[in-house]
Amino acid sequence: MNEGMKTIIYPIKDLAQATTLYAKLLGTEPVTDEPYYVGFKVGGQDVGLDPNGHRQGMTGPLGYWHVDDIKKSLTELLSAGAQTVQEVRDVGGGKLIAAVKDADGNPIGLIQSP
Repeated sequence: MNEGMKTIIYPIKDLAQATTLYAKLLGTEPVTDEPYYVGFKVGGQDVGLDPNGHRQGMTGPLGYWHVDDIKKSLTELLSAGAQTVQEVRDVGGGKLIAAVKDADGNPIGLIQSP
């Protein structure tokens, strides 16, 4: 089952500066504030700041579709012509992410909560 796109992650270089900027933009303080990730929740949306994103190949914000079975969803997208950008990996606490790109190079993120 697909629950929609509820998470967007921004690759950033200056975590402190980006945290201040997004706190002002979103009108709220982060719910997660770690050296490796800062996360906000606003209007049912998760907004994340990833200071390692550029090194991991992110070239801009990446929207993540929330799915029940990430491996099944990934297999279905690949069989429909998508190309793997990032294999399934655990980012902590059992949360799994993966990314593909469509035929036009548009990134598609997948996320499965534990």
